Amino acid sequence: MLKKTLLCTALSMTFCMSVNAADLSVGDPKSDLGELSVSGFLRAKYQDKDWSSNDHKLTFDAARINLDYASPHIFGHVEYRCYQFSKLCDFAPLVDSYVGYKFNENNQVQVGLQTVPFGPARFWESNNYGGVVTQIGLEDVHNLGASYKFKATPSTTLDLAYFNRDGGSYHGSSKDSSRYTSNYVQPEDSSQTYLQEKNMWVGRISQDLPLHDQHWKSSVGASYWTSDIENKTNGLEGSRKAWSVFTSISYDQLALSLVGGQNKIDNKDPINPNISVMGSFDDNYLVANKGNFYTADLSYKFKHVGKLDAITLYGMYSKYQKSVSEFKDSERNILGMAIDYKKLTFITEYIMGKNDFLIGGTDQSYAAGDTTGRNNLLNLQMIYHF
Repeated sequence: MLKKTLLCTALSMTFCMSVNAADLSVGDPKSDLGELSVSGFLRAKYQDKDWSSNDHKLTFDAARINLDYASPHIFGHVEYRCYQFSKLCDFAPLVDSYVGYKFNENNQVQVGLQTVPFGPARFWESNNYGGVVTQIGLEDVHNLGASYKFKATPSTTLDLAYFNRDGGSYHGSSKDSSRYTSNYVQPEDSSQTYLQEKNMWVGRISQDLPLHDQHWKSSVGASYWTSDIENKTNGLEGSRKAWSVFTSISYDQLALSLVGGQNKIDNKDPINPNISVMGSFDDNYLVANKGNFYTADLSYKFKHVGKLDAITLYGMYSKYQKSVSEFKDSERNILGMAIDYKKLTFITEYIMGKNDFLIGGTDQSYAAGDTTGRNNLLNLQMIYHF
């Protein structure tokens, strides 16, 4: 009863705020004083897991609050999230918090907690759940540092970034895993090795390809990541070397994106040189130190279907292929549909996971693998945007 009351209260508060959406912004982004705006969402979910019978109910899932500032030269962004596992906001991380400066239309810098420019973008897929590469700490990563974006030509964009450390841990129940991003964390089990990533240098180049038909768009790109991995258990210093290549092609509302690359970690652990402890969303799990990763995403958007704003159909395949031959590869496949109507989005996703910690696996899923086989999840979500 309490959960229902809290959910209704949260929904009512957000609805009241969003009725007058224009009131959530103050100022003019073209003026010297700039514009300050607030946005976000509330999300509820219903899940059916074939490995569990405890989730057959509609529950509050998450809330996101964005605070944005924009002016001709200075800009800033804060993203904060609140999740419900057992009770409202029992896990609440800061995702982004940065300020930036635009020198002109082609050059800008930003400093603070921000997205690491590795891979094609923050999200590599069109679905709402993400691919398996998210859990090995290469996709949708937010660390603390500085970045520089430079548009060398109208079709060529360069990103250079340095991150001193990860984004840190926030409100939750774990020792060090109360964080949005998958990072190397202090293990809950003191017998496991404690790693910390620092001094991350990341570069990315993206190139739009010239096509003579306005219906077609295409781009290619590559990124590279090198960093120090401090083994805080024995005082030695290892490293990460990772790279990715990516391409996208679209014809009107049909879009295909492909990402591939390699992850290589030297953790300086003589006992467990092939696995390391990572954590996010209040959980610890083991990840194979070396492997290749792949993500393929296909989507089609139908615009203005009856009274609906859009219907998007999508499918994704993602894989972490581990270098140790005895380890079992991790996979996540998603088939889904998103329906947009005014401020509401309705999502239906069928998610299939193999050696996937989030889809019925164990803490060994992304390392040696587990014995649970392939598990399936029906994920239904309703999102209210404001």
